[in-house]
Amino acid sequence: MLSDVYFPRVNGVSTSIQTFRNDLDALGCSTLLVAPEYPGTRSDEPGIRRVASRYVPFDPEDRAMVRRELERVCASLAGQFDLIHIQTPFLAHHVGVRLARRLGIPVVETYHTYFEHYFHHYLPLLPKRLLRAVARSISRTQCNAVTAVVAPSRQMAEALRAYGVRTEIRVIPTGLDLQRFEGADGDRFRARLSVSRDRPVMLNVGRVAFEKNIEFLIDVLERVRSTVPEVLLVIAGEGPALPALLRRAESRGLGRNVRFVGYLDRSGELLDCYRSADVFVFASRTETQGLVLLEAMALGVPVVSTAVMGTKDVLEDARGAIVVDEDEKLFADAVAQVLTNRNLRDGLATDAREGVAARWSSTAMARRMLELYEDALCRGPVNSLRERADYGS
Repeated sequence: MLSDVYFPRVNGVSTSIQTFRNDLDALGCSTLLVAPEYPGTRSDEPGIRRVASRYVPFDPEDRAMVRRELERVCASLAGQFDLIHIQTPFLAHHVGVRLARRLGIPVVETYHTYFEHYFHHYLPLLPKRLLRAVARSISRTQCNAVTAVVAPSRQMAEALRAYGVRTEIRVIPTGLDLQRFEGADGDRFRARLSVSRDRPVMLNVGRVAFEKNIEFLIDVLERVRSTVPEVLLVIAGEGPALPALLRRAESRGLGRNVRFVGYLDRSGELLDCYRSADVFVFASRTETQGLVLLEAMALGVPVVSTAVMGTKDVLEDARGAIVVDEDEKLFADAVAQVLTNRNLRDGLATDAREGVAARWSSTAMARRMLELYEDALCRGPVNSLRERADYGS
């Protein structure tokens, strides 16, 4: 596997890679991950080769691998793998496709990020229409250069086909290892924040970025407070939108109703954080899946969310979730109802756990990924003529 991002950088891509690698290994498919080196990362992680990387201007959370070093590491590993699985569309993609062509082996790529709706947040001076056209063109070219594409949701697969992607697209979401979601202690997390056990808590987990639509949740919080004055919104994550969100909360007099707690350790504190909440709130418009929704429900936390792009798959017929439109009043009314109705909240919590257990096993998803690998190996390498047209010989 090749990726431009991995832990300690916390995001859905890192989580997906880790989850699939663990389950694939249990199914007898060994993987080797090549990913960036971050300050302080270990050099002896089992099954991981770190590549020297550089600071990324304007994006201190990420690192850019040094191309020469990535190519050297990949060359040193030649002959040790049967297939390449690319996880990100940056340097990992370009080096991975070229390496697969040189070795004559299949290459699969997962399309994790809905870039069409990301670029304008980071390049605001350029026209949105132009940026969307560029994102679609790059995505089409890259996806048509690989043996098969993995989409985390049906909605993302449909978007890629609309771009003109001709390569086979297989929908394989990231599942959950349900054993990881046992033993969480919400009271322990509340004690850490000095939040009383009976204070109503809303929670959002994820990267604090503009495309996550967290400002909408701040506006919803203002409405909820009129019904539930002591409500607290906990936001777990970090990112470039944090200063703007802090200003938004302060300008509405919500300083004591919002707590930003940063990134939390996924094996401990984050699970406690989920369990501390009375309701999980989510309104992102750009998710290719929405893994945090599943994590919340696996821990018995009722969800109030919009259903856009990949979250439609997660929330379709979802037990334990209330789906609403992106309307402040409707959303706030649903949240207030969950916070003030104990019977409703408990029923949703039970349904959430049972629904996730029935539909989202990570082992089942890994089996589907392994089937794709086997099909790709039978099919052979990507079409060399098409690839040369896209990337040059």
